[in-house]
Amino acid sequence: MAEGQFKEGIAAGRLAAAQYAENFSDLHPPLDHHEALVEADRCYFCYDAPCMQACPTSIDIPMFIRQIATGNPLGSAKTIFDQNILGGMCARVCPTETLCEEVCVRETAEGKPVQIGRLQRYATDIAMEEDKQFYTRAVPTGRKIAVVGAGPAGLAAAHRLARYGHDVTVLEARPKSGGLNEYGIAAYKSTDDFAQAEVEYVTAIGGITIENGKAMGRDFHLADLTAKYDAVFLGLGLGGINALRAEGEDAGGVENAVEYIATLRQASDLGVLPIGRRIVVIGGGMTAVDVAVQSKLLGAEEVTICYRRGQEHMNASVFEQDLASANGVTIRHWMQPRRVLSEGGKVVGIELEYTALKGDKLAGTGETLTLQADQVFKAIGQTFEPASLNGSGPSMAMEGGRIVVDDQGRTSLAKVWAGGDCILGGDDLTVSAVAQGRDAAESIHKSLTANGRA
Repeated sequence: MAEGQFKEGIAAGRLAAAQYAENFSDLHPPLDHHEALVEADRCYFCYDAPCMQACPTSIDIPMFIRQIATGNPLGSAKTIFDQNILGGMCARVCPTETLCEEVCVRETAEGKPVQIGRLQRYATDIAMEEDKQFYTRAVPTGRKIAVVGAGPAGLAAAHRLARYGHDVTVLEARPKSGGLNEYGIAAYKSTDDFAQAEVEYVTAIGGITIENGKAMGRDFHLADLTAKYDAVFLGLGLGGINALRAEGEDAGGVENAVEYIATLRQASDLGVLPIGRRIVVIGGGMTAVDVAVQSKLLGAEEVTICYRRGQEHMNASVFEQDLASANGVTIRHWMQPRRVLSEGGKVVGIELEYTALKGDKLAGTGETLTLQADQVFKAIGQTFEPASLNGSGPSMAMEGGRIVVDDQGRTSLAKVWAGGDCILGGDDLTVSAVAQGRDAAESIHKSLTANGRA
């Protein structure tokens, strides 16, 4: 344990240099050849497999596992990429324990599912390491499509459209492409700059131009795109952060968990990243767990997640909750922030109120608890910022603060489609965003080629 771990307040260098590399190593190391064959052999290759039904991108899971079992990992990778071109990242970050693996027949019968995610990684890693491209771009159609956002939805849409021969321009506000895959997930889930390797793999098909540092509403407007391009796909993600709605939350040391994770993901030396000694995280989802666990791995001494409802209501999966506990994170339920305590403008603690369900509504009980803290992370959800749509001509239909689309991803505006977290029904999952981008691209292609027009 480094001497720096005992520093009060928010400080860098809490651990020995070598400890950071060990702490942030791959959460699920890749399977070797023998391990993959043994695991693939556990699959029953079910007809009408429940795992396939549970996959938002409908990958033929029994097929790709059978291909691994018969010594054909490249064929397996193609089966995966046919449905999910970002299958490599999804193999790393998908909550498989609540999707395909949860409904695996082996899980139902034995409580030990086939490790579908790790098998998917095995196949896709081989294909990407060999730079095996399974798709060739069709003859250029002369059609131009703008994709706003180089996250999972935008990249999936761009790749599918490029396959059809359309020219795609991706406009991304951040310096790097990848969206949450690059900026928003725990560093131990995606190591070795994999997000950028995947962007390069996806765009290698050709016909895709990415312009970074271009933000809608600042550098261009939607009306500009609809006038210049034959179609537009919006994969804007979520940019707003919910407030704690607690007195004193403007104090120094109260931070946005998403922004902190992004900073951590881009840090070349984790030893220079400041972290508190005593951390309180407010929230109950994946982001709350990600920032809590990474705080411990950076050397925080005490980390507590506080969630306003019960364990069964948490958006973070049981696996993620167990991961937090295994890393020394305390999870406390039925409490909400009431007041941030500060001295000299800096956080020293947080007062929380116990909660309870009264009928179907959550209410404070009046009882309070104070926890010492020198850093408080807000991880209570993100919101879509519609301001970027201003100046775009007719108003776009919105509901619940997000863009309304039909079952093919069409918005209320002509020539405009959308997908990912920015749409009504978006669920903050990479795999769902990929499916929505892919399906919107199919709809765009059909619209552009209707009546024989190409």
